[in-house]
This record gives sequence, structure tokens and C-alpha cells, in this order.
Amino acid sequence: MATERDTLRQRLDRATAHLEPPFAVVDLTAFDANAAALTGRAAGKPIRIASKSLRCRPLLDRALGRPGWQGVMAYTLGEAIWLVRSGVTADALVGYPTADRAALAQLADDAELAAAICLMVDSTEQLDLIDAVATPGRRAELRICLELDASWRPLPGDLGARVHVGTRRSPVHSAADAGTLAAAIADRPGFRLVGVMSYEAHIAGLGDAPPGQALRGATIRLLQRRSYRELLNRRAAAVAAVRQHADLEFVNAGGTGSIALTTADPAVTELTAGSGLYGPTLFDAYRAWRPTPAAFFALSVVRRPGHKVATLLGGGWIASGAADRSRLPVPWLPSGLRLTGTEGAGEVQTPVTGTSADGLRVGDRVWFRHAKAGELAERVGELHLVEGDQVVGSAPTYRGESRTFL
Repeated sequence: MATERDTLRQRLDRATAHLEPPFAVVDLTAFDANAAALTGRAAGKPIRIASKSLRCRPLLDRALGRPGWQGVMAYTLGEAIWLVRSGVTADALVGYPTADRAALAQLADDAELAAAICLMVDSTEQLDLIDAVATPGRRAELRICLELDASWRPLPGDLGARVHVGTRRSPVHSAADAGTLAAAIADRPGFRLVGVMSYEAHIAGLGDAPPGQALRGATIRLLQRRSYRELLNRRAAAVAAVRQHADLEFVNAGGTGSIALTTADPAVTELTAGSGLYGPTLFDAYRAWRPTPAAFFALSVVRRPGHKVATLLGGGWIASGAADRSRLPVPWLPSGLRLTGTEGAGEVQTPVTGTSADGLRVGDRVWFRHAKAGELAERVGELHLVEGDQVVGSAPTYRGESRTFL
């Protein structure tokens, strides 16, 4: 009896029979189902789409055309300018501070861009750099979002700063820190503080059920529960401190892995998500919700070096982050394949082994899932869009449009 994955393989093979690997596809039915599931989990709060997780303008348009999706979180200022000028959005939050002087000069010289784009800051030093590029009074007023560090420091004082659970992002950790920076921004001419953002990466981006690691999973869940309780109170206090100095338009938080949890925080007015639309393998390690895999790439079998081994051309599409096996692409179709421990996913060849390998012949395809979402788009010039067993179109990636922002 054919399994669900067998059926998926047959469907993708039929749809793309006219294409030559390597290439990538997005299953639009799965993409739309994931978009609907995320808005359902958001429980009425709008979702700002994380553009780095798609890196494809037509698919950004597709998501933003659905109810519940509103605005873009860009990953560089140059990208935000491009997305606004090309009509993708009129509401772009740059998710990270920028030191791009050329892009800042463009922003400061264009009132329409300045009204549509919000810059991220976590120190007055970043404001100083902006002022050095464009003098206040001779530029458009710039919209600013203050980033609050969402990491957990379970111990007090200096020791707490060293025992750090989460990513190394903003130095603004306490409500007092947030209030001090908000006051400094409010006192600076040429800036308007309109938002607060805090991204709980250790919850939203860290799977709580890593396969075969029950003890580690239990430890992660304990840390996430305790850190979230602490963040709930600290974020509320920080937002209240900021509101003493600014009329906030939004408080942004969360990610694909924490949508349902983060939306319950009354201090948060909007959420961010993106990876869940493609459903990469890192999200297989979540208990609360796992997106339907929607993005795949295909490689050709070019060698049969031995029993239960097939060798594919290319495949070394490794994800960023800590260098371990979780960052490797996963051979998904046919099921029953795995990478070898000695070669992994290689620059020009990738051997796969397992029960299905002997059924593969030279010229057959093996379908992979990437570990992360938008990074797949850095490897191909277009994403072939599949519905049912047909390719219904193609969408250029950022790379395909000659845009490489990072």
C-alpha cells in the first residue's frame, strides 16, 4: 500500500518530469495550508512575514494576500528599500540594526521610504551612526523600533549576564534598560520611536522534541517554560516603561515555533513568522505544531557504487547555525534514505544509503528538504510552483533577481 510520502514522490515526479535537476519546488497546497494554520494559531493577532524565510517576492505577495498577514520583517535595510519600492509592502520593519551607510542615505533622502520603513536599534551608538550619515533637520524623520533582549538570565547580577539562555542580540534586557533607551530616542531630533520588538529565539527557533534525545528535549521544555514566564512579566514592564516616552504603534514578538504561546501575551500586538510556510526540517523537532513540508529540492542519481548506496550530483546545501547534523539537508523521497556519516551532503556529490537505495537507478531523482527555510532560495534562481501533479508556474528567488543582500 502506498504511503503518503510515496504519493507525494509520485506527484512531484510527474509534475516536474520536464525539468532537469538540481531544482527546487514549492507545493502551493501545503504552503497555503501552513499559512492558514499559522493565522489560526495567531488567534486574531496579525502576522508580520519574515522575508528571510522566503526570499521570493511572488511568494511574499501570496502570503500577504491572505487574511491575517500584514507587513514584512526584512533582514537588511537594502532589502527593505527594494521590497517597498517594488510594491511588495508599505510596512517594512528591519529586523536587525544596520550600518549600511549608502542605504541609510537613500532612506533619509526619501520621505515615502522613511514613512514605510522602521529601523531597529538597541543603543544610542546606532543613532549616532545614522546622524553621521544624514544630519537631523536635513532628512526625513526616521521610524525606530527598540529591540528588547528576550533571552533568559536565570541568575542575578553579573553572574546572570554570563549564564545566558537564548541568542546574543540586544543589550537592552531590563525594563529600566528599555526605559532609558526610549527616553534617549525621544530626546533625539529626527527620530520617532514607534515599536518594540523582542524575539524569543530559544523558544520560537529551538525544537523541544529533538529526535532520539528524550533527556535533551525534556531539558529544553523545562528551560522554555521557565524562561517564558520570566519574559512575560519583563516584557510587560519594558513595554510600559517605553510607553512613558513614546506612543507605540506595535509590539512585535515570536516566530513560527512560538506563535500560539506568544499570541497569549497581552503586551504583544503582532507576531512574526515565515519558516512555517516552507516547513523545513528544523521544525520537525517541535511538539506543539509541525508545518506540512512545502519546499523541496531534487538531485539526480549519477552513480551506483555498491549495495544500498546511490550517489547524487551536488547536494551540499548546508544551513547556517551551529555546525552539526541538524544543519544538513535530509533525503526525503523516496523514504528510507539517509546521508552517510563520512561524507554527508557534499559539494559535488552526495551518497545516500538505506533500504530504498537499491531501487534507484542512474537518472532517478531523490527529493530533499532543507534544514532551514529561505536559505534554499540562495541556491536556485527560481522556485517551481506545484499544484497537484502539475507545475503551474515559477517564481524568481532573490538570487534569480540578482539580489543578494547577505
